[in-house]
Amino acid sequence: MKNFALILFLPLIFLLSQCGINKQVEQAKALGKCHFDLVSVDSINLSGISINRSENGQEINLASLPRLAMGLISHNIPFRANVALRITNETGQTAAIDQFEYKILLRNNEIFNGFVNRKVVVPAGGGQIIVPVHVFGNVYKLIADQQTSQAFGDLISNLSGSTKTAKSVVTFKIRPTIDLGGRAFNYPGYISFDKEFGR
Repeated sequence: MKNFALILFLPLIFLLSQCGINKQVEQAKALGKCHFDLVSVDSINLSGISINRSENGQEINLASLPRLAMGLISHNIPFRANVALRITNETGQTAAIDQFEYKILLRNNEIFNGFVNRKVVVPAGGGQIIVPVHVFGNVYKLIADQQTSQAFGDLISNLSGSTKTAKSVVTFKIRPTIDLGGRAFNYPGYISFDKEFGR
């Protein structure tokens, strides 16, 4: 009798499982239709130096920063910042993912990458959520390379509030991940958007 009940119950389990999988897929698709924006970048730290917002709008000369010379010798210049990512969902479907991979590009050069390992749920019909992203990495190659050092220096100056630096355009790329039956599946391709810094 128990075996017979189990046989009847198995299709129900399978059906519920399929419904759950389909729901996650639809929520991931809805996320791909959301609007993304970087609303702030703060707590910027370069090689142990806190980059504060400039009161006089002056640009920052990376070569004049203390500790940077030692970082160039050791090939280790750590960078950290907190980014606030705003997601707005204008669709009629709740958007949700389990985690996402991100890449940040400056002039088509990838400068940072990482994962945000947290559930993100954005309500339908104009719902918004702010997702904190902790960006970190070794920027030695960016500063040592003549082709990227100026662009990175301009970005740091713009983030500090400089009004005398060329504008910086950063590309943010996101690839959501959903958990289907204990296995992680990546969203096909990346969701990309640009953010301009500077005046």
